[in-house]
Amino acid sequence: MRNEDRLYGYGYLATAMVLVGSTVVASKIIGTGLPPFTATALRFALALPCFALLMAMTGARLPRLSRHDWMLLAAQAIAGSVGYTALLIAGLQRASAVDGGIILGTLPLVSAAIAMLLLRERPAKSTLGAIVIASIGVWLMMRGAGDASTASSLVGNAMLLGAVVCEGLFILLNKRWQTPVPPLALSTLMAGFGLAFSALASLAEAPQLALAADGVLAAVAYYALVPTVGGFLLWYAGAARVRGAEAALFTALAPVSAVGLAAVMLDESVTSAQAAGMAFVLAAVLMQALAARRGRCA
Repeated sequence: MRNEDRLYGYGYLATAMVLVGSTVVASKIIGTGLPPFTATALRFALALPCFALLMAMTGARLPRLSRHDWMLLAAQAIAGSVGYTALLIAGLQRASAVDGGIILGTLPLVSAAIAMLLLRERPAKSTLGAIVIASIGVWLMMRGAGDASTASSLVGNAMLLGAVVCEGLFILLNKRWQTPVPPLALSTLMAGFGLAFSALASLAEAPQLALAADGVLAAVAYYALVPTVGGFLLWYAGAARVRGAEAALFTALAPVSAVGLAAVMLDESVTSAQAAGMAFVLAAVLMQALAARRGRCA
């Protein structure tokens, strides 16, 4: 592989992860004007036609799936598409975007922990160490919540952690497919199922609906089109140019992006406890990614 291609790959992956981090800020804005399931339904209503158009342009086709895989697809959509987005928005209605960015950074480690618990995978010592370090980071962050908003922040942080668990379950379930599904087809199916499930759930939110401000609707459109569709294209373009273990390193950029954007765009301050928690989470993610890289290169 040429060095130039690899450098392009690094740029694509870095940009994709910055966009993932920006979803925290977008979700914080969305939560000020829309209930979670309604916002989730709008996100997929905008993203689905884009994925369908990409499939038409590339000539991609939906695979023939067994009943087992269709059930798996529905479970993935409930967890990774609807559960993640709705819990992220609901959590950020109660907690800060800085907290959300830090907790988002635990995704690779939460996924490893879920695999240990549900798949009985035997973790490497480096994985166990990384999980412990990340846990210390999250504890430091939650311990530093302001007294006046501690209860609300703790509930919000619990919801944010629930969102990460939902995304971890999505990743875990992805390993259980009987028929491999190409990334673009999978994204299209997830958007379709996500729209169906979130639209159904949003019926319970109808009494809460009001005319959302333009900024809120713009944030929904941004979330749907830029991180969801654009992030998909950038991530897979980058992943095709570098090794998998190298790509994993770039996941550490997502929480950095989220915290930085929260400070700049939302004028949120970063407390010493949050900064310490961020440092521990980043150290854990990088420790895990570097261990994976060494394993691949050995």
